Amino acid sequence: MSPISSEVDEQIERARASMARISADYRDSARGAIRGHSRRIRRGATTIGRRVALIAAANAVLLLAAAIVGATLFPLGIFGALAVLLMMVAVTLAIALAPVAKPPTEAKLREADIKVLPARTERWLEAQRPALPAPARTMIDRIGVRLEALSPQLAALHNASEPAFEVRRLIGEQLPAFVNDYARVPPTLRTTPRNGRTPDAELVDGLKLIEQEIGDMTQRLAQTDLDALSTRGRFLEMKYKDEA
Repeated sequence: MSPISSEVDEQIERARASMARISADYRDSARGAIRGHSRRIRRGATTIGRRVALIAAANAVLLLAAAIVGATLFPLGIFGALAVLLMMVAVTLAIALAPVAKPPTEAKLREADIKVLPARTERWLEAQRPALPAPARTMIDRIGVRLEALSPQLAALHNASEPAFEVRRLIGEQLPAFVNDYARVPPTLRTTPRNGRTPDAELVDGLKLIEQEIGDMTQRLAQTDLDALSTRGRFLEMKYKDEA
């Protein structure tokens, strides 16, 4: 084979490898975006469901109270029934139009119990989402998926343990501080290259590193369970497969 043909083949292989990496990154980004969108829909549905349940419970209490008053004290009459109806309308509007709970502050994240920290960090990130560029919003979706997977691993973790300290430092301190550092950059400078990279690109790369580290943390915390599963599988294989 001639040197020219060999060089052409190497360039073709490098191009194929680059395309494969781009395709993998695109698939991961698409999956993260879809999962993030699905989670936002579920959260919205949960919020609506809770409000509907509260409205139903409040109106049931009002009707029960009106029935007790009408049966034991005095008949309500048409004006009493109208008053109850107006109170039901007022309660319904008050609950339906009540403002959504504010996202936690950075101070609240630092003080949060380790078991609820992933969910609160995700709420904080969602509040920052509108101010971030599109590629960073995709990374926020992927981080949300990672946080959702991390949360069950923290159920048995003590707040004062070393793993809890590492988790809190990453998702309760470093992640919010990094996003806020970007937010303080003037919008007109976020797409201006500095030392060969724009602030937008630095934000995306930093979020990607954080997303990968959260995944590694989840795997480390699950290592005991993974080892137990593997040991149990080997035991079952030796006991039943060998006997068969």
